[in-house]
Amino acid sequence: MNSVTVGDPVGGPGGVTGTAGRSRPREAVLAAGRGLVLAVFGLPGSIVFFVVTVLSIAFIALGVGVLTTPAVLTALRAYANQRRLLAATWSGVRIPVPYRPFPPDLRPGITGQVERCTLMLKDPATWRDLQWLVIDMTAGFVTSLLTALLVFYPVEGFVLGAGVWRVVGDGYWYTFVHVNSQSTGFAAAAVGLVLFGIGLRYCPDLLRLHFRLTAALLAPAPGRALAERIERLTETRHDAVDNSAAELRRIERDLHDGAQARLVAVGMDLGTVEALIEKDPARAKELIGKARQSSADALTELRDLVRGIHPPVLAERGLGDAVTELALRLPLPLEPEVDVELPGRADAPVESAAYFAVSEALTNVVKHADADRVWIDISYAEGMLRIAVTDNGRGGAEIGRGSGLSGLERRLGTFDGVLAVSSPAGGPTMVTMELPCALS
Repeated sequence: MNSVTVGDPVGGPGGVTGTAGRSRPREAVLAAGRGLVLAVFGLPGSIVFFVVTVLSIAFIALGVGVLTTPAVLTALRAYANQRRLLAATWSGVRIPVPYRPFPPDLRPGITGQVERCTLMLKDPATWRDLQWLVIDMTAGFVTSLLTALLVFYPVEGFVLGAGVWRVVGDGYWYTFVHVNSQSTGFAAAAVGLVLFGIGLRYCPDLLRLHFRLTAALLAPAPGRALAERIERLTETRHDAVDNSAAELRRIERDLHDGAQARLVAVGMDLGTVEALIEKDPARAKELIGKARQSSADALTELRDLVRGIHPPVLAERGLGDAVTELALRLPLPLEPEVDVELPGRADAPVESAAYFAVSEALTNVVKHADADRVWIDISYAEGMLRIAVTDNGRGGAEIGRGSGLSGLERRLGTFDGVLAVSSPAGGPTMVTMELPCALS
């Protein structure tokens, strides 16, 4: 599945507060801080990844690169995906992830490594990642650093103007002002005020420009995007058919092994009761009690089966209440926090897909995260149903590593949905999902 990040931020650990309703100065300062983070960590990160990736690919000729390149490119994709996540949560810029999936029958061992290396090098997205690294360490660094300087550099001018920092000797240059007296300190403060005003107005736009530059390099070209879209729709159609067939087999198995077997036992008990009602009333009474219990168990199993197909609370009260009920049943020490902001309801198939996607994400939390608290945020904006599940567990979750996220990815892909996972070692883990839909 094409996994991309979602544009709505998430509360809880690792979450980011949205920009709606935020004052302009606060928004500018926040953008400057984020630009500083990108400048400080993005430049060395992009340099290291570019050098290591180029060396690993060059070492393929020596045979060593065949073994190292898949791991290096996987790490590079995780690095690029993290930037996609920041682009969506910090500036609302959505960048698709067009990496081609590996075939399910990929062989293990050295042969599989060679095949994996070949597939990754044939993927155009790999070379777009390398091009992005070059631009990110140059133009990307300049835009992120400028975003920070427009807000933080004026502070120095204000300090000079206030006389807190007295310049000695030949003076001190602040931009084009030579500060060597109190009057020139005032001039520096004036320049700082102008820069700060520019920063207040343009810092969020500069940060968005940084991410739009990233999107221009990481996203496929329009023609290629259309081809990948067709490819993706074909793949998700096959997934939908396979998932439907698997679901039907599960329902048939559950009915055959559960409710059907219990109802057959009830029929046999009632037949025995009919034969014993006059000869052995006590035994007949005991069998009637057993039949009643079996029928109650069958009814419970049928209700559970129906809930697994489409929970009644989802049909009656909508996605928000259904997810809240689901979260409250989690065996976690602390009560989960569920924040729902939906102006209406999506179509039943979309609600069902979203509900079961959240259910799978929460199942992963319980099974693998070793967390004691969960935050769930559900919102709707720009034609997208956006869901984020955050936990304070140990982190380290990755798609395709047996964590259940691959199944979640396929479920969302059926509806052209997208998925992103941010899960550094030590946590927190944030699983973000988007489903395109209209609300009624």
